[in-house]
Amino acid sequence: MNKILFKLHGWMALIAFMPLLVICLTGSILVFKHEIDSALMQDKVRVEVDGRQRMSLDTLLGNVNRSFPEYEVVGWTLFQDNGRADQVFLMPHGSSDWFYTLLNPYSGEILAQPQNLTHYLTDWLLELHYTFLLDDAGLAITSVFSVLLCLLGLTGLILYRKFWKNFFTLRWNARLMVYFSDLHKMTGVIASPILFIVGFTGAWWNVTHFAYELREHMDGKEHYAMEKRLYSDELSLQALHDRTAEKVRGFEPTYVTMPWEPGVNITFWGDVHSDNPLLSQYASNVSFNAQNGEFMAASDIRTAGLGAKIVDSYRRLHFGDFAGLASRVLWCVVGLSPLLLSVTGLYLWYRRREKRRAARIKRRNKRLDAAPA
Repeated sequence: MNKILFKLHGWMALIAFMPLLVICLTGSILVFKHEIDSALMQDKVRVEVDGRQRMSLDTLLGNVNRSFPEYEVVGWTLFQDNGRADQVFLMPHGSSDWFYTLLNPYSGEILAQPQNLTHYLTDWLLELHYTFLLDDAGLAITSVFSVLLCLLGLTGLILYRKFWKNFFTLRWNARLMVYFSDLHKMTGVIASPILFIVGFTGAWWNVTHFAYELREHMDGKEHYAMEKRLYSDELSLQALHDRTAEKVRGFEPTYVTMPWEPGVNITFWGDVHSDNPLLSQYASNVSFNAQNGEFMAASDIRTAGLGAKIVDSYRRLHFGDFAGLASRVLWCVVGLSPLLLSVTGLYLWYRRREKRRAARIKRRNKRLDAAPA
């Protein structure tokens, strides 16, 4: 059984090591996405607070609509970090593509012109991480490699299930092959639980998103191209925002979904500050009719079932932000471990292959020597 698992582990690693390197290395970088954005374009993503209050969402929305009349607002991120600029998602008329601009919520100043979702460096890395820049088809491909990452972790733990006997043993003075073998096992055992979590949650999101796209458009139906504003100008977005706390106790909106196609409600997603550190900042939601503001539905993660809470925890677990800076640093470092695992694993595979090849040649020469003249 171990021999079969060993071969399976090796072949999966050979097939997946390059894509997994891309996924894991970009993931490690993206753990600190905002910090990188702040270093590269602080004037666009950071704003001065100085005790000021946010402007009304209606005032900000009106400013965006006047600044970009050829676009419609389809989403709005309200960051819990007061020093971050709002991220407003836009869809141009005649298109189904998503763009976004950055907005100072204290002054209403537009900080960046609308750009597509891969324009900035970290956005491009995010798209590479999730889709290999291959759109929906890339979601399916990265899902396969995320599953392989989980299987590599599981087979490695099974193969080295008695790792505790020599867990921290690194035979420094041994041959390079022995040292690499020790290093590969130790790194794999330490990293496997986190890599399994990251691989599983990433695969879950990609598979569910790909399945949704397939279900919605398998009959050849195209994505809706924005033609006109899909919500009533008579509605007060700020009033709807304020009503959310009446529907879900302690609700803090963190993202607003605006209609991107006919029939879509205005939905506020947000945080309810539960004692559970794994619940995300988008765990609960409140929806209103986009034409008349009528309350439609609300969901409080605190009263949801166990299954909903588990699925919601995937966000915190994938990004590693459930314990602040400490967990983010850990996720970043472990995300780099496939680089070490690839180097040591490839070396071990090559050396074992050469040893088997030398053994075959030796056996063949012996047979030739033993054959009658």
